Amino acid sequence: MCGIIGKAGIGEVMPELIKGLEMLEYRGYDSAGIAVIHNEKITRCRESGKIINLREKSENNREELTGNVGIGHTRWATHGKPTVENAHPHISNNKKFALVHNGIIENAEEIKKALLTSEEFYSQTDTEVAVKLISKFYKTDVISAVKTACKELTGTFAFGILCSDFPDKIFATAQGSPLVAVKGATGCWITSDLGAINEKSGEFYRIANGEICEISKDSILFYNSEGEEIKKSPERVSLTEETVNKGGYEHFMLKEIFEQPFAIKKTVLSFADKNSIKLENVNIPDEFFKDKLERIIITACGSAYHTGLIGKHVIEKLCKIPVNVEIASEFRYSEPLINENTLTVFISQSGETADTLAALRLCKKYNAKTLSIVNVKSSIIAKESDNVIFTYAGKEIAVATTKAFSAQLVSLYALAIFIAEKRETISNQKKQKLLNELLSLPDKINTTLLKTTDKAKALSKKIYKSTDIFFIGRLYDYGTACEGSLKMKEISYINSQSYASGELKHGTISLIENGTPVIAIGSNTEVFSKTASNIAEVKARGAKVFLVTDESEKDASVFVDDIIYVPSTTPEFQSSLLVIPLQLLSYYTAKRLERDIDKPKNLAKSVTVE
Repeated sequence: MCGIIGKAGIGEVMPELIKGLEMLEYRGYDSAGIAVIHNEKITRCRESGKIINLREKSENNREELTGNVGIGHTRWATHGKPTVENAHPHISNNKKFALVHNGIIENAEEIKKALLTSEEFYSQTDTEVAVKLISKFYKTDVISAVKTACKELTGTFAFGILCSDFPDKIFATAQGSPLVAVKGATGCWITSDLGAINEKSGEFYRIANGEICEISKDSILFYNSEGEEIKKSPERVSLTEETVNKGGYEHFMLKEIFEQPFAIKKTVLSFADKNSIKLENVNIPDEFFKDKLERIIITACGSAYHTGLIGKHVIEKLCKIPVNVEIASEFRYSEPLINENTLTVFISQSGETADTLAALRLCKKYNAKTLSIVNVKSSIIAKESDNVIFTYAGKEIAVATTKAFSAQLVSLYALAIFIAEKRETISNQKKQKLLNELLSLPDKINTTLLKTTDKAKALSKKIYKSTDIFFIGRLYDYGTACEGSLKMKEISYINSQSYASGELKHGTISLIENGTPVIAIGSNTEVFSKTASNIAEVKARGAKVFLVTDESEKDASVFVDDIIYVPSTTPEFQSSLLVIPLQLLSYYTAKRLERDIDKPKNLAKSVTVE
């Protein structure tokens, strides 16, 4: 969470910082701020709420914010309320230092108590501790002060730092939180996300744990944790600014929902043709899958976890191997029963998710095979995994994921076919059918969008005043129900819950009252009749039941209040179509409630803190 941007360059830096923060706003929008060096003094501007508030305030104070060196920050609140006082950058009492921070300093209170004898504090944040600790250790050498201060800190952090004694420089360091330095045509940058930089191309460097970086308009220097200068090799990146306008859509989320056919086509064609699955960045010997593989563990958070719930059933059915799906924040503290014969799969859109990264590192200690499914090639999870499947969803602006979820799902389908072929657990005929259906999914998703948009919009009118909504499904459909429920609660703020259909009678059915909406997901599988029985149970208690199913279930409309049909595909892939109307339903429900759909309260796109 939180976004960092900084530049030492040519010309006035303030407009570029604001523009960068707007690109980073998906990482948090509780408050934002910038600091620039103006006439060898640090000048700061902060505001609560979204970046547009900071833009207006900084424009009104433009004369004080002129300068060609500065740092900026957009905040997702962890320590302290989302107020101006808690907004970054924070400044030392002697006004020499300004600092922005992504991460959590776990021993902040302990350090604060020690500093209170000599320092006054003005915020509730852990960040203010860091800037005052650096100031305490500073004599004449910033690198030495940062080095010494960081050794006192416990937790995760990425810092961007200004010092008025060095008005042409920015200093940065990282420990467990992503931060990169970039050399572009108009200056040098630091950022927590390369997409925030307005440069056509450039060289970038990852700031590794414990390293300290010093940038000026035309140079980037690195020092190790002992303060000794080191040499690093850059990576090349295309930084061409991606189109971020809404393309005629009212919200980014709706635009991204309708981009799914293109995202899925690009992802599927990256690893599938009509004859086979080729995973170019998976380098595991065939004999491992056939003779050594004992089980698979899928680890993820949020929507990515839901793709794992669906993928579990696909992989177990096709590959005949047990699959466990773990919540990363739980798994990282467990004592996993894994070894070198375990395949561990990590799913993350950003490739920076803190809990998923920690789980990956834990599995590597046990010598398990690691494979990640990520959307960002330059991400930490991609770099640290032994094997990678890249998705091609493109940049998602809306906090609630749609196209990245769908791209992760088809990647799990491909992995299942890939492993099943190695293990010889599917026939050539079955493989061919699956490949044909996988390649047809983009067109079927497009058809689903065309057929279900108006229906989802109409259904939203029937449910948007509800205080509670329940989503139910079995097997594959349970994971789909989980994702539909999460989308609904994320952006509409309606209390929605998802349940495996058979669990309703074990207590949950007591919550059903007259008129309570129940969204049932029922794909054409052998358990559809069981889902139908559960629908009858909730209808008997007064629920309004709305079924999302595929076209093969033509008789289903007689026992529900309304129905949305999607095209049919093989049961293993049906979730990719069933989830589409659930995304649309949550969008139109939130729109009727006049919610901030792209930036729902208290959420951030990339969760880079524990």
